[in-house]
Amino acid sequence: LFPDGGVDPLGMRGRVRSKPLVMAVQGYCLTIGIELLLASDIRIAASDTRFGQIEINRGIFPFGGATLRLPQVAGWGNAMRWLLTGDMFDAQEALRIGLVQEVVPPGEQLAAATRTAKTIAMRAPLGVQATLESSRVMLHQGPDAAAELLLSQARKLMATEDAAEGLRSFVERREGIFKGK
Repeated sequence: LFPDGGVDPLGMRGRVRSKPLVMAVQGYCLTIGIELLLASDIRIAASDTRFGQIEINRGIFPFGGATLRLPQVAGWGNAMRWLLTGDMFDAQEALRIGLVQEVVPPGEQLAAATRTAKTIAMRAPLGVQATLESSRVMLHQGPDAAAELLLSQARKLMATEDAAEGLRSFVERREGIFKGK
């Protein structure tokens, strides 16, 4: 389905993204739109956004990952409420169940997502990548597998120029200037 070496936008197969993905949503976010949201790391919605996993109303089911990810994000009962009924829900409900992390006035969602992405981009890239990797191991393989990797990941990061810069910038009370080395 995706070219060799390509990244599956749904994050179900193949190569895993090494960078965080922040998404903004507005208007109607249905079916595959929710599944694309669930494949991202941070999600921001306009307050007038309407969500619906409506496949059940059409004789099919969400085969783009919602049956895997929504129960993890929203909890079993919340996920089943929306997956099994096909009902629409609003941005406040999406925030309540953890589908989105922030709700902003209509028209401000892209600026809010861009601000969040820029904040992350200013952080130490190796630390961001290690955080994503560790969190994904926890999500997919469980806490024991993630705990097993913590010290080796920390030792590897502590030997980087970015870690030295992070400590220096903390002592000097300034923002760090990171190079990904």
